[in-house]
Amino acid sequence: MKLVIKKLMLALAVCTGSSLFASFEAFADDPDFLSFSAGAYDWNRQKEQGAEFRLEYRSDTKIWAFKPFGAVAGTSTGQYFVGAGVLIDVFLGRRFVLTPSFAPHFYTGGNSKLDLDYAIEFRSQIEAAYRFDDRSRLGVAVSHYSNASLGDTNPGTESAMVIYSVPFSKIFGN
Repeated sequence: MKLVIKKLMLALAVCTGSSLFASFEAFADDPDFLSFSAGAYDWNRQKEQGAEFRLEYRSDTKIWAFKPFGAVAGTSTGQYFVGAGVLIDVFLGRRFVLTPSFAPHFYTGGNSKLDLDYAIEFRSQIEAAYRFDDRSRLGVAVSHYSNASLGDTNPGTESAMVIYSVPFSKIFGN
């Protein structure tokens, strides 16, 4: 698990550094998004496999190159997450976007098969998406939940998600 976390953190650092050289013109007008996700929960460890469903609000406000976001998620196995964090969009040309993100989450649920063992879990994620003309995005992501050894144990788990991000104004108007 620690190797997975190290790899995700390294990917976040590389993407953050490379964003300094990304074309700012390509994402200067990207809006805020409402993102809908569904996918496989605990697909790697397979202690309590199930489905995960997630809803995120991704702000268009930038603090340096980082954007804040908020997320709620639930699994078919009875585990729930609510959190907020930061993300960064790294554009590879006009159409493709890599989005690493990091967010602490409040966690509840768990059972004898899989209990993440602490009320605070940290989600690190890497997403690859295609950007359409209307700025909506369709992508895939891999994320890791970990309590960073704050609990007695640190089992962690992974999710593989399909994500559709819609500009907020397309849903709720300008």
